[in-house]
Amino acid sequence: MNKKIAIYPGVFDPLTVGHMWVINECLKLYDSVVVAVATNPEKDSLFSTKERVAMLQNACTELKRVEIVHFEKEFLVNFAKEKGVQCIVRSIRTESDYEYERVLNHINRDINPDITTVFLMPPRGLSEVSSRMVKQLIGLNGWEQIVGKYVPKEVLESLKKFHANSAE
Repeated sequence: MNKKIAIYPGVFDPLTVGHMWVINECLKLYDSVVVAVATNPEKDSLFSTKERVAMLQNACTELKRVEIVHFEKEFLVNFAKEKGVQCIVRSIRTESDYEYERVLNHINRDINPDITTVFLMPPRGLSEVSSRMVKQLIGLNGWEQIVGKYVPKEVLESLKKFHANSAE
């Protein structure tokens, strides 16, 4: 029997509880999931790629069927094919997410029609959680308590260190 392997790509800067929800949903649907940490030169990252990979590894230590990898300067579908993946998993929270993902899906299908994209919609309580939103909250009075609701514990500690270093 062929294993069903999905890939969940993202920048994960920072990792949120929404990202973790997607990873856990993937494990319900697939035999294993490759979480692919991407480098996006158009985004100002709080954390290096190495730090983001480490955060994911720490958050996923109990998840035995998850592989955390880094990729850059490569089409996702080509990287997915190299990893033996049949499916790309993406999350759609808003209409703008849908439009962006719809275009990417068509491009990916043009490059490799054998790899399917599946879209997951998070539950209502997670639909507003995004890395961008988390970044915008850092530094406001009481931010740690609020941001702690949206990120794993390990990530909150990294964000506190980042904020302390940037405030110096």
